[in-house]
Amino acid sequence: MNRFRRFMPALIALLAISFSAAQELPRAKPSEVGLSAERLERIMTLVKEESSKGVVPGAVLLVARHGKVAWYEAAGELDPATKSPMPRDAIFRVFSMSKPITTVSAMILFEQGKIALEDPLAKYIPAFSPRALKVGVEKTDASGAKTLELEPLRRPITIQDLMRHTSGLTYGIFGNSLVKQAYNKAKVLDGDYTNEEFAGRIAKLPLQFQPGTVWEYSHSADILGRVVEVASGMPLYDFEKKNLLSVLGMNETGFYVTDQAKQSRISEPFPNDRTIGIGAQIGDPRVEGKWQSGGGGMVSTAMDYAKFCQMMLNRGVLNGHRILSPKTVDFMTTDHLGATIAHDGPTFFAGPGYSFGLGFAVRVNEGLAADNGSVGDYTWNGVAGTNFWVDPKEDMFVVFMITSPRARTHYMTLVRNMVYAAIEK
Repeated sequence: MNRFRRFMPALIALLAISFSAAQELPRAKPSEVGLSAERLERIMTLVKEESSKGVVPGAVLLVARHGKVAWYEAAGELDPATKSPMPRDAIFRVFSMSKPITTVSAMILFEQGKIALEDPLAKYIPAFSPRALKVGVEKTDASGAKTLELEPLRRPITIQDLMRHTSGLTYGIFGNSLVKQAYNKAKVLDGDYTNEEFAGRIAKLPLQFQPGTVWEYSHSADILGRVVEVASGMPLYDFEKKNLLSVLGMNETGFYVTDQAKQSRISEPFPNDRTIGIGAQIGDPRVEGKWQSGGGGMVSTAMDYAKFCQMMLNRGVLNGHRILSPKTVDFMTTDHLGATIAHDGPTFFAGPGYSFGLGFAVRVNEGLAADNGSVGDYTWNGVAGTNFWVDPKEDMFVVFMITSPRARTHYMTLVRNMVYAAIEK
């Protein structure tokens, strides 16, 4: 009996998590939460029309307000090759929507005192020692040719830099600077590798900018994923599953879809719409590799990701399970760039009216953006077309899933504006 009592707390905790995982988000009719069903249906009608014309394959839209899912519908095709209809539980490559999940995972360790934002990256990955790194500065010689000169770092890369994309790291697939060319020449994305091995590749390359000076879209979240591994002593997915995904019931979210019973639900693009950035191709999540890309490797469903969004909108808690403190969520979703860090370059995909927090673009001005929204809303998207945003002022979040890199920008703006047009009160 005493032995049984000793295991009771752990058993109760396990049962509580299992119950939480089984729970779905509450539902309501759109009218019950101040939304127009007719106006939300316009979005699905448009997707159906464009799917029939071969403009986009298909999509899933989920809209939640006041703690309840008011719209959860699918339209178009799951796979253009088979013409199978899009199901609501379709599995999507969410690409950079992995970044907020990685950042929340790192902030769990932050709350546990295992990492600090001001910590130098080299504390966790010695290859990023400031003495070993250099910043690539483009110069033009007398003949007009561009050359790359290497300069020492003015200060170390910090964990905060990784979370807000001010590390000086970059992506080789977005743009054509000499540093980006060096990334592509080094073939950093070729082959299969662990997070540890990938960090070693990146550490050998010059930085695009001095740390803490410019927002530059980058592999920062991939390196942050490696920090999570070092600080926790666990592989990234294992840590995320134990501390976040399983607790929220995000059982369809991971880095690969190895379960054959689920593979038929993977959303596919048109054959001629598989390119992302400069030359990179959409991969196959059915084939398991070693890399757990915290910056762009995850797959998920609209409902799974909705649980993550509802937890954030609830300021860190869902179904009685607290992931983060309310103050930590507030801290993450405020402006971490200010006026001194440049963020108006061509890769600042959040656009006018936004700054950046920790893992999320954060709206700081209602009038400058071309998209409707509220000051304080926060968002990010995936390069294949998936998108989400959380609007605390309206007590609302939206998850939109599509697999079409070429339609990505158009649909991000279109869906956001049409959802706000559906608010009646």
